[in-house]
Amino acid sequence: MPESVQEAVRAHLDHGRACLDKGKYDDAIACFDEAIALDPNVATAYTNRGVAYRKKGEYDRAIADYDKAIALNPNIATAYANRGLAYRKKGEVDRAIADYDKAIALDPNGALAYHNRGFAYDHKGDHDRAIADYDKAIALDPEDAAAYFNRGLAHESKGEVDRAIADFSKVLEIDPSHQYAKEGLKHLGVTP
Repeated sequence: MPESVQEAVRAHLDHGRACLDKGKYDDAIACFDEAIALDPNVATAYTNRGVAYRKKGEYDRAIADYDKAIALNPNIATAYANRGLAYRKKGEVDRAIADYDKAIALDPNGALAYHNRGFAYDHKGDHDRAIADYDKAIALDPEDAAAYFNRGLAHESKGEVDRAIADFSKVLEIDPSHQYAKEGLKHLGVTP
């Protein structure tokens, strides 16, 4: 492939990611379409376009793009993790967990995959496994307020009030404006 085409693909990918960051999902999709038209074998273009579709709530289209990315490169942990998010959004929690398992196997240091798998386990009512995954996510990213918050909810579900209070309090150390953590503490009788 000529270098000028490779540069054009990179430019479309970069612009598409910038559009994603700004919440301009249709513009991002158009950029990734252009990259794919120039080189249909760029797995990251499908992964990123899948993110845009998922953000728009078009989960089946997102899953189709993640499937294509995985077919092109079965070692992209983010494609599995993102497909897991789309499956979870569709209510297919077991499929989501299977994808998070694969993402973690490919990238054991991916805190977000542990966090998201924990959320899926929590959704199934398996609070112990959820807490174990949140623990791992927090060990990998100690500033992830969402992981502390979700772990606090899991502890609360188990009746472990002191642990829930500790997690909600940690959330507020990281993000003093976190409204849900404040409400969680009030619910447990603690003034934030």
